[in-house]
Amino acid sequence: MVIDTRGAHDRKGCTECRCKLLNLPNNFYNVTLGINGQLLPRNYKGGLFCCQDNLQCKLRNDFHGRTRNLSLRYKIRWVDWDEHQVPLRFYILDSTDRVRSNGSTPIHDCQVEYTIPRIHDCDLPHVKKANIPMTKGGYLIYGTAHMHIGVVNTSLYGQDGRVLCTSKPKYGTGKEAENENGYLVGMSVCYPKPGSIKITDGEILTLESIYENKFRTGAMGHFYIYLADQIPNKDFTV
Repeated sequence: MVIDTRGAHDRKGCTECRCKLLNLPNNFYNVTLGINGQLLPRNYKGGLFCCQDNLQCKLRNDFHGRTRNLSLRYKIRWVDWDEHQVPLRFYILDSTDRVRSNGSTPIHDCQVEYTIPRIHDCDLPHVKKANIPMTKGGYLIYGTAHMHIGVVNTSLYGQDGRVLCTSKPKYGTGKEAENENGYLVGMSVCYPKPGSIKITDGEILTLESIYENKFRTGAMGHFYIYLADQIPNKDFTV
């Protein structure tokens, strides 16, 4: 997702996809389906569904911009497989997940995003937790969070309460790319020593996402982890 905030009337609200700040079509709530496949409720104030293709945030009256073309550039590197490399399994955990069960099969109910209400006369941060069973465990190789502006930190805990990984925000302080003042420009990454942290089959992990106590729309609490079934005996390579 790319959001153009140049000349936006409310840059912060624009990045949170506040519905009232975008040029939504008149029939938006009559035709737009949410993640559950049902029409969005009229009280949906912001998030992914208000940041659709070809929509734009309201601009300041004094702003005269121009269109520009953007492209994404990336590199893919291939390496020869050998005995020092092992396959990984990739999981995306979500603090909105409310897991139910159908016998022995867990049913995940991720909402992907959520709204943080402003609680007046309260200095405590907003906390959202999810208890997520891991049908298939493994050795934790990598972990990091995907969060939005206002995040304090996000932590993943094992069933015994041990901290598996805490991902902390980095906020920009300048004007250059990747250091934009006031914007969330990155989350810290965990690289545990290979073999030092093992998640067992069936273990229930707890994901805790903490935001500042401020009204926000489109908040997310995602955590990415890589697990390996075994660790190479010699040099470790992902």
